[in-house]
Amino acid sequence: MSTEIRICMVGAGRVAKVHANSLINHVPGGKRVAMGAPVEEVLTLTAKDYDIEDRFETLEDALDSVDFEAVIITTPTFTHADLAITAAEAGKHIFLEKPMALNLDECDAIIKATDANQAILQIGFMRRFDPDFIYASERISSGEIGQPMIIKSLTHGPGLPPPWARDIDKSNGNLAEVNSHDWDCVRWLMGSNYERVYVEIANFKGASHGINTENYYDNNLVSIKFENGGLGSITAVCPCDYGYDARVEIVGEKGIMQIGDLKGQTIVTSTDRDQGLITPIYRTWPHRFEWAYIREIEHFVTCIQTETQPKVGGRDGRWAVAGVLAGTKSFLEERSVYMNEVL
Repeated sequence: MSTEIRICMVGAGRVAKVHANSLINHVPGGKRVAMGAPVEEVLTLTAKDYDIEDRFETLEDALDSVDFEAVIITTPTFTHADLAITAAEAGKHIFLEKPMALNLDECDAIIKATDANQAILQIGFMRRFDPDFIYASERISSGEIGQPMIIKSLTHGPGLPPPWARDIDKSNGNLAEVNSHDWDCVRWLMGSNYERVYVEIANFKGASHGINTENYYDNNLVSIKFENGGLGSITAVCPCDYGYDARVEIVGEKGIMQIGDLKGQTIVTSTDRDQGLITPIYRTWPHRFEWAYIREIEHFVTCIQTETQPKVGGRDGRWAVAGVLAGTKSFLEERSVYMNEVL
């Protein structure tokens, strides 16, 4: 296989732009050769901005017209299974953004198709590639803070979810769209699968934004019992007006570790003694996890070049979806849910 990996971008929204920028500026081994998206105006603008000449309405059209080895899929969740299976059956390697799919049947079908066609499947859990999170994982594994006992993870996002993401039938709601990274992160850093989940939700801002979608929520609190006895929590607030916020705290038998900070820079200024000290906050997720996004695409391209499996794959994506399904069942039925009820 050529050392240059030709890639078709499937999707033309915000996340597609982040990955296209990584390929252009930081991953010379990956070449953008095509882009597919159903909305012509969005497709044209994004493809032009990132110098992609071959543009198609569907992945099938791209497969019929252009040679490439891999796809990067950044479309809405309810389209993931069909696109990933189509790509796998065509022998293409797949980078699939989170959430992996809407349900476990779809996850299993994706895994089956990629395994059967020897296609690499990497899920877009970029925190696994963030320098701070990697370093924290290594230090936890070394025993520095002892056995993790409690892990707390939060993601608060400033943007209002798009209409499709407010519908739990199309997206599984913020438990999936906002918290997929948290589900993966707590399982990874705790070193254990979930055993039991309980979720409370609330809707504080929906009315002021004109949202009347059934079961819409903009706040959620997840409690988790892990198979190894550990405890966990996950929270989301979206939209969150103060900025983008992603932090994790792990309490171990011998100490505590915190990952992430509210401050977006180490710079502090003061120009008015009444106003006090001022420090910037992260405004967006591409800003907070800039190098994580770059390194996950670099890892994907390297795995194809070296014919090795990525360090975060379909089974990790499936576990995050399982957590989301258990959480959704929990708040709909107002009870704790054991994972064997959804697995």
